[in-house]
Amino acid sequence: MVGSSHEAMHRLIQDNPGVFARAFRALGLPFDDPAEVTVFTNDLTEIRPLERRVDTLLQITTVREGPFLLLVEAQNKKDPDKPSAWAYYLAHLHEKYRLPVVLLVVCRDTTTAEWATEPITIGLPQWTSITVHPLVLGPHNVPIVTDIAVAAADIPLAVLSAITHAKNRSIDAILKTLAEALHELDNEEDFHVFAELTELGLGATRAAKTWSKLMSVDLSFYRSRTSQRLRAEGRTEGRVEGRVEGRVEGRVEGRVEEVIDKTLRLLEARGIDIPTPARQRIRACTDLEVLDSWFDRAIIATDIDEVFAD
Repeated sequence: MVGSSHEAMHRLIQDNPGVFARAFRALGLPFDDPAEVTVFTNDLTEIRPLERRVDTLLQITTVREGPFLLLVEAQNKKDPDKPSAWAYYLAHLHEKYRLPVVLLVVCRDTTTAEWATEPITIGLPQWTSITVHPLVLGPHNVPIVTDIAVAAADIPLAVLSAITHAKNRSIDAILKTLAEALHELDNEEDFHVFAELTELGLGATRAAKTWSKLMSVDLSFYRSRTSQRLRAEGRTEGRVEGRVEGRVEGRVEGRVEEVIDKTLRLLEARGIDIPTPARQRIRACTDLEVLDSWFDRAIIATDIDEVFAD
């Protein structure tokens, strides 16, 4: 099953596709900001019984390059099966859509990034039939964002910096800067989205505990597994309970509608099929605890059954 850090990286780039261009412009690669983005299905299944799925597939259109496909793969370790799969993906997508295709591999450690950067060649020594040159983002080239002005100006890039540098000695400074930048956001929904993406992206690292402490400073602005863990551990009993009960009593109806809408939009954005009975079940639910659990599962679920699983 796809892990949390794996999913967070793709959600970040799906929701903010321009972040990859900004990250690479610092290296002298002339990628323009997207003028238009279309999310394509990630299903590359053929008619024969062989299923292949890419992590994220976007069509990006810029003024200079025009339309092209951005294929994003998150890679946490070396995998000898990946090079041939990536070559297949590129050839298949070019044949299917007749558009230029760019492969972007995102890594969280330098060793994997160095491996992914190596050109992939298919053919004989005297004649190479296919050469694949992945673009790679990782600790070796994603900027370390510890300047509050830089983080506030580009929150997605600051989140990418935190995720890719989760094991860097500068991670505490990166997370503190990101937390300060998030608290300057006017949009509370953006705060929730980027805070949770950061938590998911950090995975089971020491940095995740640091992020949990930073976010626990103001739980009235933050609802996620972090705040749930803090309540379960008893560190916020009383104060948090009072705030939660107050919010539920005063805004329960609005909150229910908000979570329902977010869950449905998240499933649709991830390409998860929502049959009519399932959609009606979600809309009919008034239990915030159940709705929150469905929303959390929708982040990594591969089908609607996993959302409703006990």
